Amino acid sequence: MAGGLVALLDDVAVLARAAAASIDDIGAAAAKAGTKAAGVVIDDAAVTPQYVRNLAAEREVPIIRRIAVGSLRNKFLIILPAILLLSQFVPWLLTPILMLGGLYLCFEGAEKVWAKVAHHDAHGHGDEAAKDEKTLVSGAVRTDLILSAEIMVITLNEVIDEPFWSRLAILAVVALVMTVVVYGAVALIVKMDDAGLRLAQLSGAIAGFGRGLVKAMPIVLTALTIIGTAAMLWVGGHILLVGSDELGLHFLYGAVHHVEEAAHDATGPLGGLVGWLVNTMFSAILGLIAGALVIVVVTSIASRRKKSAEPEKSAEPERSAEPDKAAEPETSAAPGKTEA
Repeated sequence: MAGGLVALLDDVAVLARAAAASIDDIGAAAAKAGTKAAGVVIDDAAVTPQYVRNLAAEREVPIIRRIAVGSLRNKFLIILPAILLLSQFVPWLLTPILMLGGLYLCFEGAEKVWAKVAHHDAHGHGDEAAKDEKTLVSGAVRTDLILSAEIMVITLNEVIDEPFWSRLAILAVVALVMTVVVYGAVALIVKMDDAGLRLAQLSGAIAGFGRGLVKAMPIVLTALTIIGTAAMLWVGGHILLVGSDELGLHFLYGAVHHVEEAAHDATGPLGGLVGWLVNTMFSAILGLIAGALVIVVVTSIASRRKKSAEPEKSAEPERSAEPDKAAEPETSAAPGKTEA
């Protein structure tokens, strides 16, 4: 009896060690895959603060919390099941779907550039729409869906050779950690001014530091808006660049890669950084061009719909005016009859 119990305990210990080793492997793989997606994570953190800009201070954290919950829903209920199923049964569909998401990011980024250049709201919303929390959250969650999909697909590519359940565990860990990191950082960024105001009420160097935080906050948010817009164009353009190469259209990717290698070889120790900057610049230019083309198409379709709707609207007053014209002779003839 005692021997059986000892054997059972030994088996439990072996299983526990195996489980611990498996958890360690999953953690290591998640860390490695997460590092590959770090660029997109930075983009996500840069994009999000613009959605809470100009909101009341007490509404900033609740809005970020709602966006974070939406991001978790995106990752666990939409992206994770979708990419696992697609990678298992129709892996060739992942690239076209990701390219559509990249095109949407290019469109969003190009719209913001156009709004800045033309000094008007790219979406056609006024201040009221800017204060509509539901609109803000839905817009942020839509953008997060694309960036989260990019993070998850990058992670999947790093662990594609793992067994199904290991892939699932690694992707789930990355999804949770990335969401906490991104939106925790965003919450800290947008509350910097509030922290500065509290510190400014103290005395000495701490008060000066607090006032510095308050003064720096508008600059930080403006910089993050610019970085976020550039990030959309860069990530979207890079998705299109790599996706077109994977689909067999090698010209664009080959040309950019050739320039990147030339810059890398010409700059010695800084070659890695310069090569990355060259690739990033061309990706952003491609993203801006692709986004501008989408804006032209969308604007053209909207303009045609508006023109087709105008004749119907203009025809209604004419029809309603005809009875009035017909009625005029009768009213003018009435005095004549009275005079007769």
